Amino acid sequence: MAVGGRVEYIALDGIPHVSPGDDLSVIVRAALTRRALRLEQGDVLVIAQKIVSKSEGRYVRLADVEPSAAALELAKTVGKDPRFIEVVLGESDEIVKYRPNVLIAAHRLGFVMANAGIDQSNIEHHDGEERVLLLPKDPDGSAHELKTALDPDESFGLGVIINDSFGRPWRNGVVGVAIGAAGVPSLLSQIGVHDMFGRAMRMTEIAVADEIAAAASLLMGQAAEARPVILVRGLQLTGPASSASALARPKSQDMFR
Repeated sequence: MAVGGRVEYIALDGIPHVSPGDDLSVIVRAALTRRALRLEQGDVLVIAQKIVSKSEGRYVRLADVEPSAAALELAKTVGKDPRFIEVVLGESDEIVKYRPNVLIAAHRLGFVMANAGIDQSNIEHHDGEERVLLLPKDPDGSAHELKTALDPDESFGLGVIINDSFGRPWRNGVVGVAIGAAGVPSLLSQIGVHDMFGRAMRMTEIAVADEIAAAASLLMGQAAEARPVILVRGLQLTGPASSASALARPKSQDMFR
């Protein structure tokens, strides 16, 4: 992997509220036009998970959820709405850890994250009805679909990353993480590559998509900034493209659960 001496992260302002069925490629093109920008060779777009989920209609009305006995029992300890916990259970393969106000789940896509990535912030609650927003069904597929719509003939070698915020074991705070990717080497092995002293590296793999996503999160923000699309320019990525699913460590290799 090579990165140029200068990399730009450009927030595409003016993104409207996204509703189910909205075409994100149309929204992104309009945002580029407002900034008098055109796609260039090697550009990468980082898209907030939330607007992808919104466009895909990944809402659940809590009024429609009947909590199971397991959700009711778990709610006693966690202190969350049992209907919310039922939605988490439905999106998860395993509850990894829990305590009051904390629920860590292994999402069915392989991500270990708080509340299985289900969110209630920065979404509209119509007529006072509480809703939650799920992750996209197939984030890698969503990234590929957007890449194809924006760069159908591969003229720009466009990369697309879908970004979400994750907490991390042993570290405070959240950072941006790639949950979907297309057209970028999400995980790049440097095993066998020689360091500056000629020693072959034995273990090093670079989470390229995560590093790009984390930097984009600084511009996106976490609250009311309303900057869900970031254009990254100046990267000179080499290596085969891979999906973000390559970043999820299999449970058989997980030493901590």
